[in-house]
Amino acid sequence: MSSYGRTKVLTIMLETGELNISEIMRRSGLSHSATQRHLEYLKGSGILTEKRFNRIRIFRVDNGSPLVGVLTRFYSDWKETEEAFPAQSNN
Repeated sequence: MSSYGRTKVLTIMLETGELNISEIMRRSGLSHSATQRHLEYLKGSGILTEKRFNRIRIFRVDNGSPLVGVLTRFYSDWKETEEAFPAQSNN
C-alpha cells in the first residue's frame, strides 16, 4: 500500500466489510475524489467489489480473494500486537 489514504480506506473496509462511498469518506476524512480513486484501485486489485443501486455505490470486501485473506490476517495480527504493546506516552 503505497498511499496513506489508500491504507486508511482499506483499514476501514476490513473493519466494516461493506459501506457506501459517503460513509467511507466520512470515516476517512478524505475528499470524494481521493476516496473514489482509492476505491477504484482497491476494486481493480481484486480486494473490493462494488454494487450499484441507481446512484448509490456500495463497496464490499471480496472475501473470496486470496489477497483479502492475507490482508485480513495481517490486519488482525497488527491489531493484536498494538493491543499487547500499547504506545508509550512521553510523561
